[in-house]
Amino acid sequence: MNVSTKDMTLTVGEAAERVGLTTYTLRWYEQEGLVAPVGRDAVGRRRYTAGDVNWLLLLTRLRRTGMPVRDMRRYAELARQGDRTLGARRALFEAHRARVLSRMAELEEDLSVLNYKIDAYRRAEEEK
Repeated sequence: MNVSTKDMTLTVGEAAERVGLTTYTLRWYEQEGLVAPVGRDAVGRRRYTAGDVNWLLLLTRLRRTGMPVRDMRRYAELARQGDRTLGARRALFEAHRARVLSRMAELEEDLSVLNYKIDAYRRAEEEK
């Protein structure tokens, strides 16, 4: 796909900055099949559309919540197949949500321990 320079598009550097990734990571995502091949301008430079950026933002959120790259790759494959995979995509996200909620519960427990220790140290300091 060739993207005209008159269209609202971003360079790889601009797209990377917009989504908070490095240009290396954006290229790696493309190589790993997480991102469909990105459009190019007349001289062959990548040009990212708003749709590309939105897809990348979703990928960064999935990664930030701990989704393994293999699951992200699976999701990308399913999304490219269209609406006939809606149920499989929902199931993938539901399974990931369950892992995220479990991790959040663990973090809440860990935070409680930290708060307890901070309060204990604060009380000990005040007693001096």
